[in-house]
Amino acid sequence: MATTKFDRLNQYQILWIFVFFDLPTETKKDRKNYAKFRKNLLKDGFTMMQYSIYVRHCNSRENADVHVKRVKSFLAPKGEIILFSLTDKQFGMMEFFRGLKETQKPGTPQQLELF
Repeated sequence: MATTKFDRLNQYQILWIFVFFDLPTETKKDRKNYAKFRKNLLKDGFTMMQYSIYVRHCNSRENADVHVKRVKSFLAPKGEIILFSLTDKQFGMMEFFRGLKETQKPGTPQQLELF
């Protein structure tokens, strides 16, 4: 199937936001902060890719900026959190394995956009 100019541009305009985190869970307050941070990620449309790695599909840089800003607004008081984004093209080049077997990449979510 041939790719159009529009498809190529979209691969660079569509972004995936990744959140990597390592939060303490030693005290009751730490566990509460961990749970609150994770719930906020889920509420904002992130899905778990691996334990402590969450990902969200965004249709544009502007949309990604909104979600990055939102994550920054509910950062946990302790621990390490890494935010970064990849273009759809870069995400498409990732390889996924479970043990020695290659697995399917997560599908692009269907999102409703209201204008």
